[in-house]
Amino acid sequence: MKTIQFREAICEAMSEEMRHDESIYLIGEEVAEYNGAYKASKGMLDEFGSKRVIDAPIAELGFAGIAVGSAMNGNRPIVEFMTFNFSLVGIDQIINNAAKMRQMSGGQFNIPIVFRGPTASAGQLAATHSQAFESWYANCPGLKVVVPSNVYDAKGLLKSAIRDNDPVIFMESEQMYGDKGEVPEGEYTLPLGVADVKREGTDVTIVSFGKILKEAFAAADELAKEGISCEVIDLRTVRPLDYETVLNSVKKTNRLVILEEAWPFASVASEITYMVQEKAFDYLDAPIQRITTADTPAPYSPALLKEWLPNADDVIKAVKKVAYK
Repeated sequence: MKTIQFREAICEAMSEEMRHDESIYLIGEEVAEYNGAYKASKGMLDEFGSKRVIDAPIAELGFAGIAVGSAMNGNRPIVEFMTFNFSLVGIDQIINNAAKMRQMSGGQFNIPIVFRGPTASAGQLAATHSQAFESWYANCPGLKVVVPSNVYDAKGLLKSAIRDNDPVIFMESEQMYGDKGEVPEGEYTLPLGVADVKREGTDVTIVSFGKILKEAFAAADELAKEGISCEVIDLRTVRPLDYETVLNSVKKTNRLVILEEAWPFASVASEITYMVQEKAFDYLDAPIQRITTADTPAPYSPALLKEWLPNADDVIKAVKKVAYK
């Protein structure tokens, strides 16, 4: 095993796949000459050249459309958005073309494309740069949505996403690019659509994904000191969602808390809550609790931002509520 940063895991995944398949290329703002806005493509221009690592103008709709068209013609593009907030400029290409083309063409066209970049909040970036789009894109049939929480998962999941013949939304975090973690020296992949039980427990199930999962771990550590055993599940893939792993855990612990860094209305937590109450209602010993951001645009003030974001204390309170402690 070796220890690398999250940004290096992303770079290694892209580079390894590009060495195996010449149809793969990377396009986005500052991905080439600048080595990526977050240095996630460092050195790739030197290795692969300007025809495969392409600096795009500030025109997300344009380069997303170019990538979709090239995917229809046999290429496997990786599209980097500097942030998924900027993907809204190109969302027509993602939703109305990438996601729907396979069905609309009667299966004549696959769209093997990855749209990747950071999502959700990243400190004092204010309302228009702090939105989480997992549930937005997961709402659209034809898209797969992946949100890794750590270095090991990021590399293995991205390699699988690049190999997938359907469009994949791959969501990272600006606050995780410097995180360090171990990855194997050799090649490995992780399957899409499979959740991971990161921590075994018996009393309460906590489900989360992405960088906010760190708050779940922090809460589980504190609750363990009080004799409350938490099982922590990392969804890893939001769509397709691994309902079976969640349901099996709830049937064991009989309690569920869902932690998500997104607005509450029509959230991923809402979907999980519905499915659990439909499929495992008789196993629940307490109402399901969900923890989300406040239902407002993200504030700029550090004091308000701290209140807006969910944290470990929120998780502890929710767990104690379902455990009647």
